[in-house]
Amino acid sequence: MKQEQKLDFNELSELLETGLPNKIAGIIAGMHPSEVALLIESLPPAKRRMVWDYRDREDEGDLLLELNDEVRAGLLDSISTEEVLAATEGMELDDLADLVAGLPQNVGKEVVGSLSLSDRQRLESVMAWPEDTAGGLMNPATVSVKPDMTVDTTLRYLRKLGELPDSTTSIFIVDSGNRYQGTVLLSKLVTSSGETVVNDLFDEEAEAIEVSASEAEVARAFKNFDMVTAAVINSEGELIGQITVDDVVNVMQDLADHGVLSMAGLDEDDDMFAPVITSSQRRAVWLGVNLATAFLAASVVAIFQPTIEKVVILAVLMPIVASMGGIAGSQTLTLMIRGMALGRVRDSNQRWLLGKELSVAMLNGLCWAAVVAGVTVLFFASWKVGAIIAAALTINMLAAALAGFTIPLILRRLHIDPALAGGVVLTTVTDVIGFVALLGLGTIFLT
Repeated sequence: MKQEQKLDFNELSELLETGLPNKIAGIIAGMHPSEVALLIESLPPAKRRMVWDYRDREDEGDLLLELNDEVRAGLLDSISTEEVLAATEGMELDDLADLVAGLPQNVGKEVVGSLSLSDRQRLESVMAWPEDTAGGLMNPATVSVKPDMTVDTTLRYLRKLGELPDSTTSIFIVDSGNRYQGTVLLSKLVTSSGETVVNDLFDEEAEAIEVSASEAEVARAFKNFDMVTAAVINSEGELIGQITVDDVVNVMQDLADHGVLSMAGLDEDDDMFAPVITSSQRRAVWLGVNLATAFLAASVVAIFQPTIEKVVILAVLMPIVASMGGIAGSQTLTLMIRGMALGRVRDSNQRWLLGKELSVAMLNGLCWAAVVAGVTVLFFASWKVGAIIAAALTINMLAAALAGFTIPLILRRLHIDPALAGGVVLTTVTDVIGFVALLGLGTIFLT
């Protein structure tokens, strides 16, 4: 087991500059693969290969798995095929499937070709499923027994196997057709009487997961039912693999990263230290989309140019209406995206949720409209302008709540990630409606 020590990135970076190989090797040898991966991801590309050269050979596979996809791809470009083969030797098949999917095609073939026929077939069964499904997460290596076996017979069988898949805390009960029947904790097996039948020990709450379930559904199941291990079954109910909690922790982290970065149009797999041109190209796409929507909002303002020329005060108040609508809409949008991700937003409760969000928007809209109207009258001595901005702000906050509620539902039906595109669409809607409401009412009542 690695000895825990405080990780000082600044010290290691300086050592890499000055070149003290023995000291560097000693520090990195005492680090966990996840810490080494974090170190590599935190360094400019030129220094990453240096850290790789100091890694513990036993941790090569784990280190590659811990790396960000793009960072791993860049590092693999500088590593020989022989090094990759050595790193993947002995890896669990579910981990190997994740790694092989990101390898260059020729290197991936070499890795798959180095496996035994049975392991190759099991690996291909995992890779046949998208990586964001239970099938892509599962380890096809499982331990199963028949329901009529006794504890003594089962323990002898386990000892005969000699080795269990990593993170195994349970074994599965299957019938003669390999259909899943239940799960038995190893802790129950070793503490029960030898004559006890396995079927009397199974965990009644251990539900199997369909192989086609999304990774978000898998994460919810583990969280809701406090799972450590779950059986994976196909449409016929046959046991085809297992998912362990260490896989799900990674999924939860990936989903959290995706939720945060998608709001800015970024990808959680992007390399922070990628070349300037590469990063610029990625960000340019959503900057371009945002610019297009900004021109749309500007064109709305241009329509009311004569009104603005006559009543300049409206131009001063426009940002208030747009900003309040944007914030109100973002609150609803964020709640909806989170609720959808957690499986809480369903067809049966959408109408109630919409009514609730519109009620909240109306109440907040009226309260803040009164505040803004009062400030406007105080500073500009015009009750008409105060009433107009109050009405515009209320209208925009209601529209923002409606947009924040419906946009993620519509995007999901179109198979577009709501976290990625929702914010851009919402901003356009609240800007346009806010400007139309304020300037339209101003045209009607002030000109």
